Amino acid sequence: MDNDWLNFVMMRNFIYAILGVLVGIISSIGTYQLINKTTNFDIPNELEKGNLAVGVVVSGIFIMIGLIVGLIIGMSLN
Repeated sequence: MDNDWLNFVMMRNFIYAILGVLVGIISSIGTYQLINKTTNFDIPNELEKGNLAVGVVVSGIFIMIGLIVGLIIGMSLN
């Protein structure tokens, strides 16, 4: 009986982790697209030119992805 409950909890936590990763990825893509549309320049073109400030902003978005995914996975395993 206890083993069934443990498997249910583990499966639920796994589903939470997967959904959390998907939400993190979708929100980061959405944030990237929103920043790209609201600014007066095109992010990919500026990155090709070597614009360091745009690179820092994009790296901040990817750091945000890592933090969101890490927190969601960590919280789902508790």
